[in-house]
Amino acid sequence: MSHIVKRPFNRQIQVAMLAMTGLMAICPPPAQASSHREAPFITKQPTVDATDFYMFRSYEPGRADYVTLIANYVPLQDAYGGPNYFQMDPDALYEIHIDNNGDAKEDLTFQFRFNNANKDTQLTVGGKKVSIPLVINGGAIADVNAAGANVRETYTVNLVRGDRRGGTRAALTNASGGGTTFDKPLDNIGNKSIPNYAAYAAKHVYAVNIPGCATPARMFVGQRKDPFAVNLGETFDLINIKAPAVEFAANAERAAKDDLADKNITSIELEVAKSCLTAAGGTNPVIGGWTTASMRQGRLLNAMPGTRVGASKEGGAWTQVSRLGMPLVNEVVIGLKDKDRFNHSKPTADGQFADYVTNPTLPALVEILYGGAGAKAPTNFPRNDLVAAFLTGVKGLNQPASVTASEMLRLNTSIAPVAMGAQKRLGVIDGDNAGYPNGRRPGDDVVDISLRVVMGKLCTLNLGCAPSDAPAGALRFTDGAYLDDGAFTAAFPYLKTPIAGSPQQ
Repeated sequence: MSHIVKRPFNRQIQVAMLAMTGLMAICPPPAQASSHREAPFITKQPTVDATDFYMFRSYEPGRADYVTLIANYVPLQDAYGGPNYFQMDPDALYEIHIDNNGDAKEDLTFQFRFNNANKDTQLTVGGKKVSIPLVINGGAIADVNAAGANVRETYTVNLVRGDRRGGTRAALTNASGGGTTFDKPLDNIGNKSIPNYAAYAAKHVYAVNIPGCATPARMFVGQRKDPFAVNLGETFDLINIKAPAVEFAANAERAAKDDLADKNITSIELEVAKSCLTAAGGTNPVIGGWTTASMRQGRLLNAMPGTRVGASKEGGAWTQVSRLGMPLVNEVVIGLKDKDRFNHSKPTADGQFADYVTNPTLPALVEILYGGAGAKAPTNFPRNDLVAAFLTGVKGLNQPASVTASEMLRLNTSIAPVAMGAQKRLGVIDGDNAGYPNGRRPGDDVVDISLRVVMGKLCTLNLGCAPSDAPAGALRFTDGAYLDDGAFTAAFPYLKTPIAGSPQQ
């Protein structure tokens, strides 16, 4: 496009782009998806692929009056994946939404936009200035926007109150100095480039002022060790894991490898006073949350990228391409034909997916694939237990006083957090009401919990069904990839330092 810009038919390109945008507005493209490559389109757009969403009362000592929100993006990052590593998309809009009155509409939206600046460091080689090919220029990195960094990645954050298109909008500001632009650390290239990555990343934790909130928040955006644990390969190989037995082996929950053990992700994290997230007056302590990413509807690829114009030109309205609230919903609940549609949709339109929850296929598949080895699917239809878990919240736990059935993560902010070391990895079904599905903490083993819930665990607790409805409800289903709070830190940003690209030890 650089060779087109100076020519008369540049106007034709603009008209064509506007026409394409108009067509896409009338006939939207297939929706895209998120969460570790869980839907067809998102495999082509990893920078906007949401992998996990967390929302929990902060359990760092002295921070119990805060709620931590974590939205992870860009899955399956190999630490050695240079030379460009895993920058966020400057042409995308990343959002965290909060519904604080149960109507399935966002009341608060935190919007993140990124900018990647190439400093174009040059070396004099044979008397000529030549641009270097790497994101660092030879000096070790220790500080924010260090001289040794050849790329500076920054971001801004706006808070929208009400509908994101028509609500009031204001910027989050740095509590130290009042600026609105924040630096994101470089990814963990290796120990020679960034000798003390933990200390370097910690300099990117900001105290921020949120418009309309009297209490400062904390914020961090950067690469982290992937917190999710799952026996991914065997789970998707027709659930090629050991069938649950009546006599449960004590080591079964640790019998398989975590396929994400050597992967990193990129985290967007906010820790906000709970009083700033709940509805005015605090009469309803339950909040719902989810994360989305959006891209521009139109894209023109540039046949000849140059210094002044990039590889593509983006334009048109924002189109949501990723959505994630409750974990694993799009992976193992939504049918293959609707995975892209789900991630294009809003919670208010979730009625179109109701059959996937009331008449789920996963329990039937588990029964078929285990060959009836005691793994009988629940018999209650509609599955009101799953409606409570996924669409309304559980009454008496995290169901709002007034609720519109819709998929999102729900947290009762009046339930006190449990300190690290005392948390139960199976959350509510093991008696820990501060855990999943009342929000989600990093140490909640949502794979094991979800397997047990879809096979009728809640029926054994008389939540939406009776024990007789779930022949396998008491079995301890597991994928064998163990997870608990010991895999994390006791303080914000909670997720561990990312794996270094070098040296590989």
